[in-house]
Amino acid sequence: MEKLVEQTLLYDFYGELLTEHQKKIYENVIFNDLSLSEAAADAGISRQGIHDLIRRCTRILSEYEEKLHLVERFTRTRRLTGEIGQLVQAYRKKPEEAFLTRIEQICKEIQE
Repeated sequence: MEKLVEQTLLYDFYGELLTEHQKKIYENVIFNDLSLSEAAADAGISRQGIHDLIRRCTRILSEYEEKLHLVERFTRTRRLTGEIGQLVQAYRKKPEEAFLTRIEQICKEIQE
């Protein structure tokens, strides 16, 4: 499941950089759960061709992430904003300066 989430995020951020042909086949196999044989029949190429194309697309998307780190930044920001939400709820129950200090720290971290 975790691999599918990773593939989905990579595709969401960098999928538009693939060709239309690559996108169609990648979506069919990864998201529409077509078998390699079904995707091959649909695209008119061999099963091995589909397999190679999926591996190539996965590598391409991963290489973009290695260079740009957009998914990493997104997941980090999402985690930090979730922590801010928890701190705000805790602060509402019991107002303490420590909660506000941590929120300020997180905000600075996000801005960097």
